[in-house]
Amino acid sequence: MDEMSVAVFAAHQAGEGEGLRLTEICRMIPKPPPREGSLGFYFIPPYRVQGFSVAGEVTTIQVPELDVCFDMGQCPRAALASKYCAISHGHMDHVGGLAYYSSQRRFQGMGDARIVCDARIAPSIRRMMEGFIDLEQQTTPYELIELKENDQVEIKNNIFLRGFYTEHTAPSMGYAVIEKRSKLKPEYVDLPQEKLKELKDRGIEITRTLEIPLLAYLGDTQPCAALLRPEVLTAQIVICECTFFEPDHKERAKVGMHMHVDDVAEWLGVLQCQALVLCHVSRRTDLMFARKRLYEVAGQKAEKALFLMDYKAGKARYERQVIESGGTLERPGFRGGPGGGGGFRRGAPTRPNR
Repeated sequence: MDEMSVAVFAAHQAGEGEGLRLTEICRMIPKPPPREGSLGFYFIPPYRVQGFSVAGEVTTIQVPELDVCFDMGQCPRAALASKYCAISHGHMDHVGGLAYYSSQRRFQGMGDARIVCDARIAPSIRRMMEGFIDLEQQTTPYELIELKENDQVEIKNNIFLRGFYTEHTAPSMGYAVIEKRSKLKPEYVDLPQEKLKELKDRGIEITRTLEIPLLAYLGDTQPCAALLRPEVLTAQIVICECTFFEPDHKERAKVGMHMHVDDVAEWLGVLQCQALVLCHVSRRTDLMFARKRLYEVAGQKAEKALFLMDYKAGKARYERQVIESGGTLERPGFRGGPGGGGGFRRGAPTRPNR
């Protein structure tokens, strides 16, 4: 029983319930419950990166254009639109919403969920999902896609999700999203179509496959060889955790097998991405302090880093993008862009300059 209820109950027991003045009751009215945070949001053309990620609490990150979510600590409504959910590891803050995601996709008529995971944890995920069958006394269909190191699955036409091992306190896997494009081999570029058809009919391979890394997601990991994989280093967008920022917390990062800001600063020296989206920051870490620390250790290289849960920076960046693209802001109070409250109207151009 809260403080207000106790006071009213005590007054009633004393026969003073009617005499308790309204102003006295009003003084004891509790605060409303805290508002749930909006989705963190960045538009990194042509992709949206949106979701929640707080160390030890929840990580769910969605890229709608690629039809995929990475991890499912809880299931925001927006995440239901993604057909695939790629799980990095089995900690509760990364899988706690998985059954609900699968159930709601089915309930909303959106098709069966497709869960991609490290083959090493696939039996455990099955057992977790079977537990919900026992609880609900009904079955939620879903597809479980198991990947080993370097295995891949096609998630959209010519776009593949490739798994690779990372290093954490539980079996863990990162993912690269790769577009495969078929191109003529250089020696055949100037040949006419008739000649190309003739070579193809003779069984000569005239094309080669190019792999274009679009995005890499590392999940929870300590610094390891996976950070230097070619499809990670050259991805357009990289999403990675950074849990520790205090100078004297490097040992804590090692024990928990997480990234420290010093590790990120060193990594930024070789990353070729357009944007590095940092997530999994602890609630006890002020984001202004985190950004300051990153600039202290990384210098100008830190400019490409974006903190997923920095609503203020995300809002300012998105408003600038809308204006530069010729759009107009409908109201100034929206938080986090689309998926985080809306509040904008787009102009004719669809690709901002930044």
